Amino acid sequence: MSHPFALAGLSDLQTFEFQKVINEDPASHALTLLGTLKTAQAIIRIEKTALNASDGQRFFGDDGLVQQVQREESTDIYSWFFAWLAEDRERDLKVSVICPATETHVRKYTRQEQVLIRETPTLYEHVVKSYIAEFPLSRTQWVENILNGLSEQSKILYSNPQFLILPDMKWDLKTVSSLYLVTLVQDRSIKSLRDLRGHHIDLLKAIRDQAERIVLERWNLAKGTLRMYIHYQPSYYHFHVHIVNVNYLPGGLGMTVGQAHLLDDVISLLELDSNVFQRMTLSYSLGDQSDLLRRIRESEL
Repeated sequence: MSHPFALAGLSDLQTFEFQKVINEDPASHALTLLGTLKTAQAIIRIEKTALNASDGQRFFGDDGLVQQVQREESTDIYSWFFAWLAEDRERDLKVSVICPATETHVRKYTRQEQVLIRETPTLYEHVVKSYIAEFPLSRTQWVENILNGLSEQSKILYSNPQFLILPDMKWDLKTVSSLYLVTLVQDRSIKSLRDLRGHHIDLLKAIRDQAERIVLERWNLAKGTLRMYIHYQPSYYHFHVHIVNVNYLPGGLGMTVGQAHLLDDVISLLELDSNVFQRMTLSYSLGDQSDLLRRIRESEL
């Protein structure tokens, strides 16, 4: 499905007008740039793809600027490319583009000081629940495009009426040690971890079982080689499960205490108490520019 701002290739990327670097992440060798593309505000995140040991002898040579790109996917306002710093070599970079980018996107991708939140059931009911309900549908349009068969269909690894599994855009589709898949569920009523109840246990177990089957059949990864987890707070409010090679430790907040909840632990908690996520206090961190943090502070709860 083509968006008016969808990018086709290098010629489009070369029109990017740089404004400033809004984040840098030495752990993942990434820079996030703010600027304009096609007269619209745009965010471009450039990161090194995972290094392959077999390429060791090729690291030290004459590198130039990006000379070639290959579009990996484009859905709604998001586009992803692989890029080369020179010809006749392995791809060097993965380039992610958001265009047009809203001020919400800019805040999300700008480095912020983190604040730890203790979200009680009362805080959730009075502040967080309404924030989630008001989350713009446009922010999950790319998910709807996938679920409705409008984009990325060739990449789907498994699909049934309840959920589908496909590679996450963070993965380079090649390096098994950094394997990264994602499960998207069809049930739109499950926005986050807070909505899970005992009757969802079978769904969660099916996601776990199919993920283990897929990686065994496709990449010969045995049971115990996956880290499956759920974010709270997530970056978007459509329930999804991250599926990552257990040896992949990219840094950042994505897999740390205070955001990632292991799928096995979530299942076990629901088996003990089918309403546990309705009743328990959940702790997580938010950026100091987060709109949710502003609402929490204003509530004085």
